[in-house]
Amino acid sequence: MARVDVVMPQMGESIAEGTVSRWLKQVGEDVKRDEAILEISTDKVDAEIPSPASGVLTEIKVQEGETVDVQTVVAVIETDKAAAGDAAPAKVAAPEPKPEPAAAPVSAAVAAVPSGDGAGAAQTAEERLQQKSTPVVRKIAAEHDVDIGAVEGTGHAGRVTKRDILAFIDSGAPKAAPARAAAPAAAPTGAMEHPQVEAWPGDEVVPMSRIRKLTADHMVLSSRTSAHVTSFFEVDFTPISKVRRKLKAEFAERGANPTYLSFIIKVVADNLRTHRVVNASVSGDTIIYRKDINIGIAVALDWGLIVPVLKHADELSLFGISKRVADLAARARTKRLNPDEVQQGTFTITNPGGFGSFAGAPVINQPQVAILGIGAIEKRPKVMTLEDGQDVIAIRTMGMLTMSYDHRIVDGADADRFLADVKRDLEQFTDGSA
Repeated sequence: MARVDVVMPQMGESIAEGTVSRWLKQVGEDVKRDEAILEISTDKVDAEIPSPASGVLTEIKVQEGETVDVQTVVAVIETDKAAAGDAAPAKVAAPEPKPEPAAAPVSAAVAAVPSGDGAGAAQTAEERLQQKSTPVVRKIAAEHDVDIGAVEGTGHAGRVTKRDILAFIDSGAPKAAPARAAAPAAAPTGAMEHPQVEAWPGDEVVPMSRIRKLTADHMVLSSRTSAHVTSFFEVDFTPISKVRRKLKAEFAERGANPTYLSFIIKVVADNLRTHRVVNASVSGDTIIYRKDINIGIAVALDWGLIVPVLKHADELSLFGISKRVADLAARARTKRLNPDEVQQGTFTITNPGGFGSFAGAPVINQPQVAILGIGAIEKRPKVMTLEDGQDVIAIRTMGMLTMSYDHRIVDGADADRFLADVKRDLEQFTDGSA
């Protein structure tokens, strides 16, 4: 028999630790190579981790809920020498996803770093902070007003781990110096205080999952950061319903389905080119107009919400969008997204209409400045004017589009012009538009 270690994978270049969410296999059970044996959670993505070898799971070293550094041994598999030999390459490469792009978007945390000696000094401080700690550690430090620079790191390359920061806090060591404590950089990190509510007899109290905690913090942060305004536009999807019927068989042969969402993404992506302020971000007192058009698609999961990103959506055909969206949604539901597939979105679309909602006012996905909500698309009566000027009531396929936008930089006129163009293109969509 040979011993094969299962390690915590590095899910992206900036990720230095991960949390064991759930063990899918228990000690004593047989496992097959590439079979999912545990689920992990990081600041970027949840993922299932495959076994590096076939054999028997003989030891679990890290329990559910524990957070450890990447490359930490979390379990041991006993296998014969032949299987172990075959597994050796997989141990290193199997769980590792695509690296994160070097040019990451400016986040709220980066934008809010105090300049002090100028922009260059602020950037250097942030770079040092990134090297010294992880997002989880920075969040804990912000919550407890701790200067990370005062904490001795025991992690890889001297990084401060979650265990280090908690031990530092428990030790009663001095907190941040007054000058650092007053800096505004900590607020946008996502550390939020949620009010405590008394549970009554008979109530069930269930801890939030990691993804639910992150979502809660992100939504509260967005509400505090952006001046939310929402516009509502009713759209006649009847022309698109006709195009869909024509394209369904052709798309099915090629492994895709022309959903209403695909048409909306196509039209939105095309219009974001000319309505740049809707595809922007706010950084301090400056506006970043994004060159790329990367559309995030909110996917509802049994355990929370995740927003995979359709990169360069304006360069894709209707078929390409249909196939790519289906792939991202399927892998989101099976926890197989790579970290870079949930980052660098510039605009988000959410589809509550799939659950029957008529319309809604979604919360902006920071650091973006707009999010589009799709209401239920269904047949409704509509007043139509014929060519001779006579008004009639007709049965049409109708749906509501709502867009919440950040009034700090997007005025009502900007938002409504964008939505008016989207409405026009959807209502005039033809086979040639695909």
